[in-house]
Amino acid sequence: MEISVQELKAKIDNQDDFVLIDVREKHEYDEFNIGGKLIPLGEIMSALPQLEDLKSKPIVVHCRSGKRSAMAQHLMIQSGFSDVKNLTGGVLAWMDM
Repeated sequence: MEISVQELKAKIDNQDDFVLIDVREKHEYDEFNIGGKLIPLGEIMSALPQLEDLKSKPIVVHCRSGKRSAMAQHLMIQSGFSDVKNLTGGVLAWMDM
């Protein structure tokens, strides 16, 4: 399941109840971010226990282009998270919007 940058912007503008997770590295996040919680892909599995209470909440994961966040999405769904969407095109698409 994917979400476009336009759909994500609408969710943010409407103040929808969802969790935004950025799976890039800290230096990438420091350069530019759209306000998500930073959990680098390499740390996502060890971070999942702290996210346990979010299993049924809508979650959007993103990275630079969508590849790393697709991996994070897959890992989260396998771990029982029910509503995880990947941002199509990632931050690159966001910056082009």
